[in-house]
Amino acid sequence: MKLSSVHHIALICSDYKRSKKFYVEILGLQIIQEIYRKERESFKLDLALDGKYIIELFSFPNPPKRSSRPEACGLRHLAFSVSDLDECISYLKSHQIEAEPIRVDEHTGKRFTFIADPDDLPIEFYEA
Repeated sequence: MKLSSVHHIALICSDYKRSKKFYVEILGLQIIQEIYRKERESFKLDLALDGKYIIELFSFPNPPKRSSRPEACGLRHLAFSVSDLDECISYLKSHQIEAEPIRVDEHTGKRFTFIADPDDLPIEFYEA
């Protein structure tokens, strides 16, 4: 078997409007389509980055909390590549989002930081 790429990442949020605002208005992902599935009382929002489908954002009534920290088994974080980490951090701060202190990848020498999405999912910004 030969994999060609990651097709998408699915996320379940606790507050659909808040998460939609975060991913669309703050991170700048583009909406491909938004569907309300009445039988499931659930939204499904397909999001793209630079025209490429990357995230399915779901809402469900009363989803269970996911353990995020300390390091829990399962998906650890989402990572986005950025060209200027300082600019990224400044932009996030202008939206009242505090980034963790900058770290340096000991293997590549590249800088990175983390924030949390509205459901405390860690999101990494890695300077390319």
